[in-house]
This record gives sequence, C-alpha cells and structure tokens, in this order.
Amino acid sequence: MELGEVMRVLDTLEAERVAWWVLGGWGVDALVGHQTREHRDLDLAVDVADWDAAVLACAGLGYLVETDWWPVRSELVSPRGWVDLHPVRFDAAGNGVQARLDGATFDYPGEHLVTGALGDRPVRCVSAAWQLQAHSDYDPRPQDVHDLALLRSVTGP
Repeated sequence: MELGEVMRVLDTLEAERVAWWVLGGWGVDALVGHQTREHRDLDLAVDVADWDAAVLACAGLGYLVETDWWPVRSELVSPRGWVDLHPVRFDAAGNGVQARLDGATFDYPGEHLVTGALGDRPVRCVSAAWQLQAHSDYDPRPQDVHDLALLRSVTGP
C-alpha cells in the first residue's frame, strides 16, 4: 500500500469525522516520521461509535469487506491495497478496549494515543511502548522484527 493511498484513506475518514489511530507498520513509520518499508495494509483502530461510517467511507473509496471477524477486526480490500479496521470501544476517560479472537481483550490506555507523522502530515497513532506490548504475544515475522527494532530505537533500551 502506497503512502498516497494511506493519505487518501485517512483524509476520507477525517472528512467523515471518524476517530482513528494508525497501528501496525504504518503506525511504526508514523512514530519515526517516515516510511521505512513496504506495507501490505493500513491498520487502524477505529472508535466503535464510528464503525459504520468508517466502513462506508472505505467502501466509497472502492474497498470491500474481505474478512469480517466482528468484534475483533475487518479487512477491506481494493486494487490499491488493504485496510484492516480494529474496533475499539472507548470509555468516558478516553481509554479503549478491543476484543481478541481468543476471547480476551486488548487495552488502549488513553495516554498511549499519541501523534506521529507520515510525510509532512501529523497522524494519530499509538505509542511505541504500546506497540511493543502488542507485538509481545506472538512469534515475530520478518516485518515485525524490522518494526520492533524501530520501536526500540524510539523508546530506548
């Protein structure tokens, strides 16, 4: 997925007032401030209150639901790439929680919702510390090894 397409998706979601945070590889790149590798998809945490608007906005860009694992995630695909939406339920304090496939949940503490940059554009993302935690419960793939090294460089040893 090209950076221009990422920006097109984010601009569209922004225009629809969808609350989103960039995760995964693009989220790592946002924390370091530039693209560091090729990406298959754009991972986004989306406020469940905006879920329908997010799916409709992506559909308007030509993305179709390919995998629907509600309430864990939905993958949408188009000829330009994949958008992986993760529904997050937020409380009044700004802390979120996402369901996992194993029935457990994954927390999004409000203090870990930060701002990074892709190109010259500020983007909402999750902190390096949170992303390190998110990568801790499975065997890393080669792209994860790359991302983990970058995350450690941002957070220190």
